[in-house]
Amino acid sequence: MSNKLQELTDRLYNEGLSKGKEEGEQLLAQARAEADRILEDARKQAALIVSDAEKQAADLKDKTASDLRMASAQCLQATKKDIEELLVGAVSTEPVGKSLSDPDFLKKIITTVAERFSASESADLALLLPASLQDELEPWLSGELKKALGGSLKAEFSKKVGGGFSIGPKDGSWFVSLTDDTFKELIAEYLRPVTRKLLFG
Repeated sequence: MSNKLQELTDRLYNEGLSKGKEEGEQLLAQARAEADRILEDARKQAALIVSDAEKQAADLKDKTASDLRMASAQCLQATKKDIEELLVGAVSTEPVGKSLSDPDFLKKIITTVAERFSASESADLALLLPASLQDELEPWLSGELKKALGGSLKAEFSKKVGGGFSIGPKDGSWFVSLTDDTFKELIAEYLRPVTRKLLFG
């Protein structure tokens, strides 16, 4: 009887051990499969993050290169314009300034322009001149020019005019401006294309 009891105990023990071992192996296999799945998900996630980071880096590189090209082109254009302005200014500023501040030269031009006005219409004229030339031009205006025109002439001197003059009907409906600034602009308009071609091809 004790043998049978021992056999039964051994059989129950072995069956329980075998079943426990089998269940343990199943649990271990499930745990391994879950771990593999988690690891695979982590690898995919990491690959996605790396791919996204590489795409962002490539986009940033392209944008930076594009911005640098644009900034470089703008800087080059601005530099060319500055060089052009300096050269045109150097060529035109001094000669224009000297000529339009020369009283004799101004007298000739003003007489010619004013005579054209008085010949085409009997308008009363207004003349704006540089304040720096008032002492030299005022006697000529009130004497010689007034006689030559035969009409009324209102002359003003302004510190805002560096050289040259503006002339037109007194009503201000329009005027001709031949100041140093307008003359420089006019000359510069013709010089710029030539200068640009000479400097930059």
